[in-house]
Amino acid sequence: MRLDKFLSHMGYGTRKEVKILVKSKAIQVNEAVVKDSSMHVNELKDKVTVYGDVVVYKEFIYLMMNKPPGVISATEDSREQTVIDLLDEDVRHFEPYPVGRLDKDTVGLLLLTNDGALTHRLLSPNKDVPKVYYAKVEGVVDESDITAFSNGVILDDGYHTKPGILKVLKSDSISEIELAITEGKFHQVKRMFEAVGKNVVYLKRLSMGLLELDATLAEGTYRELTEEELTQIQQKNDQA
Repeated sequence: MRLDKFLSHMGYGTRKEVKILVKSKAIQVNEAVVKDSSMHVNELKDKVTVYGDVVVYKEFIYLMMNKPPGVISATEDSREQTVIDLLDEDVRHFEPYPVGRLDKDTVGLLLLTNDGALTHRLLSPNKDVPKVYYAKVEGVVDESDITAFSNGVILDDGYHTKPGILKVLKSDSISEIELAITEGKFHQVKRMFEAVGKNVVYLKRLSMGLLELDATLAEGTYRELTEEELTQIQQKNDQA
C-alpha cells in the first residue's frame, strides 16, 4: 500500500497533508526517515511512525454505542444530530455507519462499522439474527399477548410479522417486557404492540445476535468491540 494512502486511512490527513509531514521529516518507516510519500509499505509488517508514535494499521473498525434518545441512526443529516456526530475524529475518519437503525427516541445497543460484509450478514433477512428489546408498555401485557406474538401479528400495513418471543417482566398499567424478534421493519416493536392495542412508551435494544449492550456504557458513549465480541458475531453469522 502507498504510504500516503496508509496514513490517510489511519487518520493522518489527506495525501497532501501527509506530504507536508514527510517534508518535516516526521515520518519513519523501519527507523528510516521517509523522503517520498508515494513509497509502498507492508501495512502489516513494516514499522511506521509519525513523530515517534507507532501507527498500527487496521482496515475495519467496530464500535458498540449506547445510543441516546433524540439522535438519529444516520451518517449525516442537515437538521438532526446523528450517531456519527457523537464520534471522535480518531474513529470518524474510518467512515463507520450504523448497522441497522434505531428510532430517534429508542436507546440502547447500536453497532457501527465500516465492514460491509459483516453488515450484510447481520442484516440479511434469511440469517434470522435475533434482536432483543426491553420496553415499557401502556396497558396490561399478559399471556394473550405472548401467544399473539408467538404466532406473529399483522401490522397496520397488512404485513404478517415473523414470530416474536415475548417475556413479561411486569404486568400492570405500565407493563415491562423483553421481546426478541428477527426482523427490523420500520418502528416494528411499537407497531407490533399497536397491533394488540397497546402503546410503547420506552424502548431499549439490549442485544443483537450474541452481541450484548455493555451495561457500563452511558447513553451517548461508545467503545470498540473486544476481540471476543467480534469473534462471536463473526462466527455466529458465518454459521447462519
